[in-house]
Amino acid sequence: MLPHFANPQGLFFLCIVPLLGFWYFKRQEKREGTLRFSHLGFAKEVYKTSSVQARHILFLLQMLVLSLLVVAFARPQSGIKGEEVITQGVDIVLAMDISSSMLAEDIRPNRVEASKQVAAEFVKGRKNDRIGMVVFSGEAYTQCPLTLDYGIVLNFLDQLYVGMIEDGTAMGMGLATAVNRLRNSEAKSKVIILLTDGRNNRGEIDPITAAQAAQAFDVRIYTIGAGTRGTAMYPVDDPFWGRRYVPMQVDIDEESLRKIAEMTGGKYFRATDRKQLDSIYREIDSMEKTEIKVTEYTRYSELFYYFVSIAGLVLLGEIGLAHTRFRKIP
Repeated sequence: MLPHFANPQGLFFLCIVPLLGFWYFKRQEKREGTLRFSHLGFAKEVYKTSSVQARHILFLLQMLVLSLLVVAFARPQSGIKGEEVITQGVDIVLAMDISSSMLAEDIRPNRVEASKQVAAEFVKGRKNDRIGMVVFSGEAYTQCPLTLDYGIVLNFLDQLYVGMIEDGTAMGMGLATAVNRLRNSEAKSKVIILLTDGRNNRGEIDPITAAQAAQAFDVRIYTIGAGTRGTAMYPVDDPFWGRRYVPMQVDIDEESLRKIAEMTGGKYFRATDRKQLDSIYREIDSMEKTEIKVTEYTRYSELFYYFVSIAGLVLLGEIGLAHTRFRKIP
């Protein structure tokens, strides 16, 4: 609550109150009157009674009424300060590879789980941006449409697992599906974050064609190649010997990923471990910030009628006392 007076200059009239008080008490000192009494002792006792001394209350009440009316004239107001936030959000689609090679454990605990965890932290750090998710393997589909409900996005992220789609790497289809989700967006910025650990080997659309579509719809693509260099240990479940690990050659199509990013004004990143993956998402987060415009305002409500009402009640009390307990002799 912010105190405020619409007519603060009116408060200068309060100076009249102490001047009237000074005049009143000076007048009381000089005031004289004559009454005839057969015995002066009785008159002295009357003067000393509390009722006579308490007559000054009437003047004090009158000054209180005057003060309240002066304050009411200054139009006191209570203000509530607020702000209007205008945002120009970013629409972001996470396009995530969930092919079987994402089970490789060169990025701990494995590529797919590390990607899910880092993406979840990225989602939690956003504000006022719509986020959607596309997953791809042998095929591609929308796991979560664009939404401001980050809880839903996090829930869908948690449900991802390798094997929920037939195996393969339909990178072009994943990109095309993500672009389709953004083509009608009116956001200030439209972004796809594509994460994969391989090269396109399935689907009817190749990645470069999908990137051209993104370019046409002014969609920026950040590409991430997830995986160490050389070979990575890949888990294999054997029905007789149980789980064992075999070396798997890391084969990321960096040339295409780099070209996709350059065509759309994005950037290509290579993540060989969990630490690099974390820093990549932080860098993308810093580059794609929502523009927020804040307009502060204060809403005032009038309070003068409270002072007028109190002044009226005090005035009625003063009039009542003046005609009853402190009534003057005619």
